[in-house]
Amino acid sequence: MTPPSLLSLLRPLSFTFLALLMASCANTNKHGQTQYLDAFEASTVPRTSSQVDTVSYWDGDAVSGSPSIVLNLTEQKAYFYKGGQLAGVSLICSGNETHHTVTGSFKIFEKDIDHKSNLYGDFVDNAGNIVKANVDITKDKAPPGSHFDGSKMHHFMRFNGGAGMHEGFMAGYPASHGCVRMPAQMATTFYNNVAIGTPVKVLP
Repeated sequence: MTPPSLLSLLRPLSFTFLALLMASCANTNKHGQTQYLDAFEASTVPRTSSQVDTVSYWDGDAVSGSPSIVLNLTEQKAYFYKGGQLAGVSLICSGNETHHTVTGSFKIFEKDIDHKSNLYGDFVDNAGNIVKANVDITKDKAPPGSHFDGSKMHHFMRFNGGAGMHEGFMAGYPASHGCVRMPAQMATTFYNNVAIGTPVKVLP
């Protein structure tokens, strides 16, 4: 019996590697919007890489008391309290392995309904067409004839340096550069129910 050749042994491994590579590319955003922070329109969210939300809810309209928020990074959930009573829960998408969401106790010190990132976004031409997507202006140089367009961070609630809660793409795992993304409806609800000075506790 002839022993198998090295090529025949490696062929299944090469197919496995190719399959994994294709799977990792499946999350590429073909719509030209920046996945890092952009507030996707519902019709353009790439379904292969978005998270189905069966967790978020709001029961706080009839609840009174001072607001506070607890962000649990392990659970990837945000808990909204009024007067110590749980008023709602939201899925979150926090910082990734290299850009952590810092833990600790903070307070909201800025609210901006139409905030845009000054670091991350796209290079676009004068007509608004994307020339280069998903850029970091501290590392990327604008191609000739293009300018920077910061990623949209609607309903931004800043609580620690450059980090804040806001509407954004829900990857289903920690994937941001330190901010805390929320589904659009929950970001809007949280935004409408917090004030400057609202305590935010970030747990590991």
